[in-house]
Amino acid sequence: MVDPTEMETAALQSCLRPLGEAVAEIGMQRPLADYTPAEILTVIEAVVTAYQDFMLAEHERLAAKERAAIEPYLLRALAPPPSQGPR
Repeated sequence: MVDPTEMETAALQSCLRPLGEAVAEIGMQRPLADYTPAEILTVIEAVVTAYQDFMLAEHERLAAKERAAIEPYLLRALAPPPSQGPR
C-alpha cells in the first residue's frame, strides 16, 4: 500500500490483535516458513477480515455523520410549501 490514508493506517493497526491471535494459535515458536498453506490462509483471513471490518464500520460511521448533517436541509427542501389558508 503506497501512501495509506489515515483511515487505512487505522485499519492496518486494527489488524494487529487478530494477527497476533492467529499466530499465537498456530504457535509463535514456529518460523513463518514452516507454516502450512492452511495456516498461512488462516493468518491472511484474520488480517483481511479485520481490515475489511474496520473499513466498513468507519465508512458506515462517516455516512451516518454526513446523513445527520444533511438530513435537516433535505427535509426542508422536500417539505411541501406551507398552506396559504383561505383567500
